[in-house]
Amino acid sequence: MPYAQAIKEFVVEEFLPDVPPAELDADYDLLTNGVIDSLGLLKVIAWIEDRYGIDTDTVELRPESFHTVAAIDAFITHASPRPTKSV
Repeated sequence: MPYAQAIKEFVVEEFLPDVPPAELDADYDLLTNGVIDSLGLLKVIAWIEDRYGIDTDTVELRPESFHTVAAIDAFITHASPRPTKSV
């Protein structure tokens, strides 16, 4: 999970200020447990766009992609712009 640490740090900073990032389990359900609500989800999406250069208008946004740190990591991995190879 190449993005997990950055995601944990963001979630803790924005939504769980009293929790150290190391204590946030990658499989903890952020949506079901009320850590991130609908407005928080917009903040997460904006952060992903800014930090990783992902154009969320061109990728499918599904709620299950944002339930856990692991799911967000997988979303970023899948949606990240791939460098083009020149021949």
